[in-house]
Amino acid sequence: MKPQAAPETALIASLDHEGRGVTRIDGKAVFVHGALPGEVVRLQRVRKRRRHDEAVVIEVLTPAPDRVTPRCAHFGTCGGCSLQHLAHESQLAAKGRIVADELARIGGVQPGRWLSPLSGPAWSYRRRARLGCKFVDKKERVFVGFRERGSPLLADLRRCEVLAEPAGGLIADLVALVGGLELRRRIAQIEVAVADNVTALVLRVLDAPPAADLAALRDFEKRHGIELYLQSGGLDTVTPLSPPATPLRYELDGLAAGIEFAPTDFIQVNGELNRRMIGRALELLGPEPGDHALDLFCGLGNFSLPLALQVANVTGIEGDAALVARARSNAARNGIGNAEFHTANLAADVSQAPWAKQPYDLVLLDPPRAGAREVLPLIAACRPRRIVYVSCHAGTLARDAGILVQQHGYRLSAAGIMDMFPHTSHVESIALFEPMA
Repeated sequence: MKPQAAPETALIASLDHEGRGVTRIDGKAVFVHGALPGEVVRLQRVRKRRRHDEAVVIEVLTPAPDRVTPRCAHFGTCGGCSLQHLAHESQLAAKGRIVADELARIGGVQPGRWLSPLSGPAWSYRRRARLGCKFVDKKERVFVGFRERGSPLLADLRRCEVLAEPAGGLIADLVALVGGLELRRRIAQIEVAVADNVTALVLRVLDAPPAADLAALRDFEKRHGIELYLQSGGLDTVTPLSPPATPLRYELDGLAAGIEFAPTDFIQVNGELNRRMIGRALELLGPEPGDHALDLFCGLGNFSLPLALQVANVTGIEGDAALVARARSNAARNGIGNAEFHTANLAADVSQAPWAKQPYDLVLLDPPRAGAREVLPLIAACRPRRIVYVSCHAGTLARDAGILVQQHGYRLSAAGIMDMFPHTSHVESIALFEPMA
């Protein structure tokens, strides 16, 4: 981004949803990368828009008391994190304000009580990630990592402080590995999956590797104690470099066989936070032995199977047929016979599906960023005793909360944030809805 104006001095008023400082200069909003609320900074505008401008910090004249030194040497260039310069407790407070503001502004609601923030490890926590990989001819070297902030270019990384180990410390070795391959120009990305029992890396290869490259890849596997997969096209082309592959697994309380997943499957990225999140969700649901529960957007059975241990039965619904198959397999491996799983597009009308016509005492849903608006009437028609909504987007949670409260006779009993992605602007939250008296 090229500077477009002379440096200016401003007082930062707040943080926006992307972790940028917000100020107003001559009545126009300016979003400032690297600035924190309460700071006086020298800034330089780098992009002008009709309603706001973007700027970067040139110098912090008066630092905020909760400003800290970023741990990562690449912070500020790499776009993977945006809040490493803000103390962790202040990150949680800022995310809590975002959820409160969105619930009030978009949904017109506020919770009966605020839950204490749920947090886990703040470093080396990210067990799933998709890293770009590119050989840059002008620099005659390979880059592996996240995009630069505000740029399509890959950041020049050597390690990552938020990726779970051993992946976080493997980036420099991956750069060296790919740089020595004949196919170095034909590897487009590296997908990371750090399970509790093994680490898998999926290399997106545009051509079949020659024998010398295969030998180098197998040597890398052996030296680092990981497993590599190659992907030449869609997900159905993902194959282990050295079969048979070790089934990836993460552990959950009460599930002796854990949850198995494929290296490209969606799982919650922060393993310890996921365990705590499941505990909070079950606590809010208040399951009883005779309850019938519905888990929407159930994925691999992350919530369904722990819940099944405490209720009469659980019905899990997911749009991805492969995830449904693995949820069924995970139930069988753990000896759980009171959980059933079905494939359905929850953004479409599913009211005629047999499972949709059953009564449910409890509903749990964990939708994607688009939220769950289309399925809310079906949920409300069941009149469950409690609804627990796990959200990865505060705006769609707020919208759906407003619908449940204003159209379907529920109250927002409790809400809180969960620190799934420390040092980023990503906000994960959880909310409890109960019927109005």
